[in-house]
Amino acid sequence: MTLASPTPPRHDWTVEEIEALFALPFNDLLFQAQQVHRAHFDANAVQVSTLLSIKTGACPEDCKYCPQSGHYTTGLDKEKLLEIEKVVAQAEAAKAAGASRFCMGAAWRSPREKDLEVVLEMVKRVKGLGLETCMTLGMVNDAQARRLAEAGLDYYNHNLDTSPEYYGEIITTRSYADRLETLGHVRDAGMKICSGGILGMGESGRDRAALLQQLARLAPHPESVPINMLVKVPGTPLEEVDDLDPIEFVRAIAVARILMPRSHVRLSAGREQMDDSTQALAFLAGANSIFYGERLLTTENPEAARDKRLFERLGLHPERREACADDTQQAAALEDAMRRQASAGLYYDATVA
Repeated sequence: MTLASPTPPRHDWTVEEIEALFALPFNDLLFQAQQVHRAHFDANAVQVSTLLSIKTGACPEDCKYCPQSGHYTTGLDKEKLLEIEKVVAQAEAAKAAGASRFCMGAAWRSPREKDLEVVLEMVKRVKGLGLETCMTLGMVNDAQARRLAEAGLDYYNHNLDTSPEYYGEIITTRSYADRLETLGHVRDAGMKICSGGILGMGESGRDRAALLQQLARLAPHPESVPINMLVKVPGTPLEEVDDLDPIEFVRAIAVARILMPRSHVRLSAGREQMDDSTQALAFLAGANSIFYGERLLTTENPEAARDKRLFERLGLHPERREACADDTQQAAALEDAMRRQASAGLYYDATVA
């Protein structure tokens, strides 16, 4: 069921307007988010993706939340770029399990030429399976973005992480302007954008509003907006940060839905630490995308059987995607895979950086 009169997208939100949304009574905020969600999407459909780390650890960036940073000792094993055949095998397994999008992530500042050649072949091979493709490789220049697009890459993930004002507290090896520049190259190359942020890193409520403002000012809006809850990894500088109130996290989901009505808002990292009630509220607030599987790059993700049980309790179902050869088979395959596993046990001006 959808409501009439879909909300047209805006790109001129002020921080004050966004803070006013955050300040609404919780029921009023969720009601408004629900109206926007139902105007643009099936409110009970959730887009399902699978994520694979194709190169793990030894990243030169100093992101304070990240276990893959070479600046911190987190016990994470360093791995070289995976072989193409191993990636294709994982993609085939993801498709058999019902995923419609296959995301690949490499811990790089930016890809080297010899690595890019391998990555381009990965894209072509995964795309040939009939899956949507997504990659996160760090910063890319204009030429690299165009080559990725020519290889068939559908989405490029590059998160803004937090507000411009708080960014320097989290990362010093890459500027906010660098991130916006990469997103510009991706869009110019004709790819879709996956970009969001991480909540619970010690930022203020205004920082969360400013992050969402940055995302909403992108024109067009990112097609996918992952909203991550910080996973506190021992050995990283943020391992002792105070937990974010789950209600504040759900408020951010709802505000993101209102600001970016046509985007998929992804309930992303941190789901392992969320109880079913918090996830249910996030779906009610407008989240309509998740990662399916047991790991998100290097952090835990809810088991497939748990996702299946939650979907059944809430009456949710996998979103059918045009990229799938047979949408009915795709939805059925995801249900079958879950069943088998259950039985088996402000806005920032990038031109003045």
